[in-house]
Amino acid sequence: MSNNEPQGKEVNTLDRQQDFREVLQQIRQSRQKAFAQINTVLIDLYWYLGKTISYKVQTASWGKGVVAELARYIAENDPEIKGFSDKNLWRMKQFYETYQADEKLSPLVRELPWTHNTLIFSRCKSSEEREFYLRLCIREKYASRELERQINTSQFERTITGNQKLSAALRELHPDIKHAFKDNYVLEFLGLPEMHAENDLQKAITRHMKAFILEFGNDFIFIDEEYRLQVGNQDFFIDLLFFHRGLSALVAFELKIGKFKPEYIGQLNFYLEALDRDIKKLHENPSIGVLLCRDKDDEVVEYALSRNLSPVLIAQYQLQLPDKRLLQAKLHELYANEGTFDWETQQGGEV
Repeated sequence: MSNNEPQGKEVNTLDRQQDFREVLQQIRQSRQKAFAQINTVLIDLYWYLGKTISYKVQTASWGKGVVAELARYIAENDPEIKGFSDKNLWRMKQFYETYQADEKLSPLVRELPWTHNTLIFSRCKSSEEREFYLRLCIREKYASRELERQINTSQFERTITGNQKLSAALRELHPDIKHAFKDNYVLEFLGLPEMHAENDLQKAITRHMKAFILEFGNDFIFIDEEYRLQVGNQDFFIDLLFFHRGLSALVAFELKIGKFKPEYIGQLNFYLEALDRDIKKLHENPSIGVLLCRDKDDEVVEYALSRNLSPVLIAQYQLQLPDKRLLQAKLHELYANEGTFDWETQQGGEV
């Protein structure tokens, strides 16, 4: 009888721990719902205030002095209420006027905090750009600093003007793959000089892994650098190995500091075969290979990928922030040729 008592206690302890985890999970979910509801109420309030100020100004009932007077009135009559300076009240007016006629975007703004909304409506110049960052933020759950970096690195312009090169096998295995990867990555945070070695690039990425993952996407989980694969009696090493949660697949990165060469794909294909045979778990999808090069000729890449049967893609990186004026010029040219974009379709439907 005494032999069974410790076992029973251990089972009871495990059951209790499971109960505790469920309670904690319920608390977290309820807190998240509460925060979301509070945010929606606040955004509705700012919308109402923006609408009120907009109407009063348009009808010449209020001028700039009246808005400043309103801010002072709020501060004097309820000092505990913060965030209603005349500057912020004018922002609320701009917020309302930006989205009032946009039935597609006005529901999205209620899903983001005020700081995120302020960044988007104050810095984005078109409805397409605003929609892009709204949907990107909701999907990736960016903090405001992360959102600001995406805007600073011209993510909208880079996405539209990019020419993503994916193998046919990769598109077939992962139809929504274009939302997980980019054509061009900005790695200015690495602090590397223009002339650098592949080992320097790899070490800099591992030192700045959090920033690297933010640039690539929050679904990436870093596994290891110089990941060892043993095939036969030989050892081979993948520069960087990740796991992508959304795609449920291992992602092998090979780093090249020069221009893309077709022979690089053969090496990457070999790594993917070894990963799928020896490392990939049964429930995971086939592994994905990414060649991250300093430069690439799109026509050469297209030829190299046309008959490739492995799920690989070719991307390039740059060490400086992109020239926004040059990207915007390309964007205007693209708009002139193709018109506007439907981001609900481009980004995979509902966020």
